Amino acid sequence: MADRADPKKAVFLSYASQDTEAAKRICDALRAAGIEVWFDQSELRGGDVWDQKIRREIQGCALFIPVISANTASRHEGYFRLEWDLADQRTHMLARNRAFIVPVCLDATPDAGADVPESFQRVQWTRLPAGKTPPAFVERVQRLLSGEVLTASGASGGSNGQAAPSSWSRRLLLAVTVVLIGAAVAYVAIHKNWIPKEPMAASAPVSATPPTFNPPPHSIAVLPFVNMSGDKEQEYFSDGLTDELIGRLAQSPDLKVIARTSSFQFKGHSEDVRTIAAKLTVANLLEGSVRRSGKTLRITAQLVRASDGIHLWSQTYDRKLSDIFKVQDEIADTVTRALDVALRQDTVLADAPPNIEAYTLILQGNAFKQRQNPQDVERAIVLYKKAIAIDAHYALPWATLGSAYLNQVQLGVVPPEAGLPKARETVQRAIELNPGLLRAHYTMSAIDISENDWASGLAEIKRMREIDPNDQTLLPAVEADLYRVWCRFPEAIRRSQEIASRDPLNTLGWAGLGWAQYGAGQYENSVDSLRHVIALAPNFAGAHADIGSAFERLSRYSEALAEAEKEVDDASRLEALSKIYWAQGNHTRSDELLRELINRQGSDALSIASLLAYRGENSAALDWLEKAYERHETLIDIKCSPSWEKLRNEPRYQSMLEKIHMKDMPPLP
Repeated sequence: MADRADPKKAVFLSYASQDTEAAKRICDALRAAGIEVWFDQSELRGGDVWDQKIRREIQGCALFIPVISANTASRHEGYFRLEWDLADQRTHMLARNRAFIVPVCLDATPDAGADVPESFQRVQWTRLPAGKTPPAFVERVQRLLSGEVLTASGASGGSNGQAAPSSWSRRLLLAVTVVLIGAAVAYVAIHKNWIPKEPMAASAPVSATPPTFNPPPHSIAVLPFVNMSGDKEQEYFSDGLTDELIGRLAQSPDLKVIARTSSFQFKGHSEDVRTIAAKLTVANLLEGSVRRSGKTLRITAQLVRASDGIHLWSQTYDRKLSDIFKVQDEIADTVTRALDVALRQDTVLADAPPNIEAYTLILQGNAFKQRQNPQDVERAIVLYKKAIAIDAHYALPWATLGSAYLNQVQLGVVPPEAGLPKARETVQRAIELNPGLLRAHYTMSAIDISENDWASGLAEIKRMREIDPNDQTLLPAVEADLYRVWCRFPEAIRRSQEIASRDPLNTLGWAGLGWAQYGAGQYENSVDSLRHVIALAPNFAGAHADIGSAFERLSRYSEALAEAEKEVDDASRLEALSKIYWAQGNHTRSDELLRELINRQGSDALSIASLLAYRGENSAALDWLEKAYERHETLIDIKCSPSWEKLRNEPRYQSMLEKIHMKDMPPLP
């Protein structure tokens, strides 16, 4: 490799040797646009001089593009892994909103099972099959090199994002498995079929400004407590304390508490309190630090009024580790008194651990489980089992273990017929030990729905309402999704707005609002919400395609095509463009795009079936729908999605609804 003149504008391309051809295609496309690419093609890697040069380049480059594939996932050793680790280490020294890691995947390798560093999981992946590089990706790299901020998208919960499956319905099944500690599964999914058939006349011009929420005085965000223990491995404990405080404060019916996904966007933050509060639309912030040494703790906490930065309260606690729950209660009680709101004291919601060691193991397990990859979920399972071995009568580790078993099924590590019964048995044990443990019923509902047992799943959700009708964490998300499945779009919009208010930086929440607005025919509002998604996460797969579809319903075809062309996910782009051209009357171009979608590696059968159904090609659409069923793709959106309207009277379509137990759906509780 030649010496580099301007590392501030250079891109480092890291790949496995088996992927050289594909990596070269990416390199050539970027270089053709004038982008400096550091692309090593040495047959022999290693040696001190070469090694030092690679380290210098990773430290000096502007963007690091790891090329991920089945080849990298299957190789447990390789020099590319050292490069990935070096890039991951550099992210710890960068601001969290600084664009650096730009993952590219060459095939259908799932992000959750690719065995990559955690920093690669925090940002959206771009799928470039076999290295085919569209202009949109080149333009994206150019924008990042010019200084554009790269926003991670989350889950949910996490915050908020990785590569997207093609249907939001798969996200529903994933999302309802999340335990309270850990807030969001890291999958982002786009539902491309919820656009109602009947067009609505355009009214006022579409605004790019997202809906806003004025911060009420009784609103608060708990920022991640800083780990001061001198050991990064102890970070799970400070994060766990933050999670518990969020959950404890959320029990106040009079207090708006920002969700974990948004609060944790500011982990390691450098912004001042006013800036953070403005982004989270809250009036108050709770921040602090944790220093743990053996069996002793020092916890500092301060409540800050964002408008003027005044500390309303601060306190330092020097306690034994076994007193951690008393400290959490004291902090929560003091904060609510300072804000003049009440804090519920419902004992049914509590699951206080009889053994602090077991609780610590659960926190460690949660830290691994939130990463949502097979290796870390397995580590979490080991830790949960250790907690159960310490005290088998403690319900929480049983609930988290059951959720981890369900994760293994969803990640494709364990087949459903083996994993789901084990998950059900484990979660049932948690419910027997503590019938009021909300998160156990939450996971059980996910298991039921995964088996298409809607009646039992809804019964669990009804039980959740009975346990805690004011829950701000679990119920809104699952209800918003279910309302969309049942075509009850006004309720879905209301619930989604509540989620966006409480979790304003969660891209998945805003996307859910946009999807619900699609279903209600509120296309202009839907565009606003989806534009906000893109503002938060420019690489959010499917967002541009969905905006294009909304414009198509408004017969604004030039705007529709312009938006769909910007789509970063190839499959979403092809499907949206083919539908738009078909609606516009350009059937020849629609046919070309349909063929390209069918021939594209990684395209799911459901997307092809949806496109064919939209075009009125019922027989072919039903053939592809059968393929989707045989491939175990999630089909829960076919009941209400307008893309399937032309199939409603087809016997094969009705038969499919019977297969997935959705022909006669029970009412929502």
